[in-house]
Amino acid sequence: MFLLSALVIVFLIVISVRPSVIASGSPLTCDLAKAREGAGPGHPFGYDGQGCDVYTRTVYGARASVTVGVLATLGVAVLGSVLGGLAGYFGGLWDSVLSRITDIFFAIPVVLGGLVLLSVVTSNTVWPVIGFMVLLGWPQISRIARGAVITAKQHDYVQAARALGASDARILLRHITPNAVAPVIVVSTIALGTYIALEATLSYLGVGLKPPSVSWGIDISAASPYIRNSPHALLWPSGALAVTVLAFIMLGDAVRDALDPKLR
Repeated sequence: MFLLSALVIVFLIVISVRPSVIASGSPLTCDLAKAREGAGPGHPFGYDGQGCDVYTRTVYGARASVTVGVLATLGVAVLGSVLGGLAGYFGGLWDSVLSRITDIFFAIPVVLGGLVLLSVVTSNTVWPVIGFMVLLGWPQISRIARGAVITAKQHDYVQAARALGASDARILLRHITPNAVAPVIVVSTIALGTYIALEATLSYLGVGLKPPSVSWGIDISAASPYIRNSPHALLWPSGALAVTVLAFIMLGDAVRDALDPKLR
């Protein structure tokens, strides 16, 4: 499972960095005379409703999805781990306040929040989408990090370090973090696929990435009205999205099995 998902992810990263390796054309080059045509020589996926090559757009669409997924996951993991780790270690008022804040964020539906917050954004870049995902995604990681730190700080090696006069910063960085980071890594890896799917959903609804950006969600949205007459324009970007999300979820499961001694 790990090898299969890793191969798919490495391939996605390669085409995200250098899509021209397997796609020589431009995703923005379109010919209305070829709109909704099927597969042909040099165009194995056919054309979409605007006469754009579906194969080229599917390849270039990986860049936006992987970029959003990776950066959003990093942002969520760092912010959630820091806030949750501090709350779990120090407890008291800080822990109580953070717990109530996370409860508020958990009550916000993600898609509805995206429709409200991103509908006023006019930027065509990935940064507003990444910022939104970090804003609503950190509470999950925060709770996991908090629980892991609370468990780790009860161990004897932490008590011994404190008895020897180690500072709070040293205990957190040298003793607690290495032993509490495993569940954060597992959940973050699985969540990466979720963020990719969320980006496609928001782009499909018209509040995520916007044209002329190239995204699987944008292409799926544009091809939806022609699904009965030209299903190829919808199936290929949808299939690429499904394979990508599945690969990251499989990788997360494999990492969980590797890091959890109870599952070995």
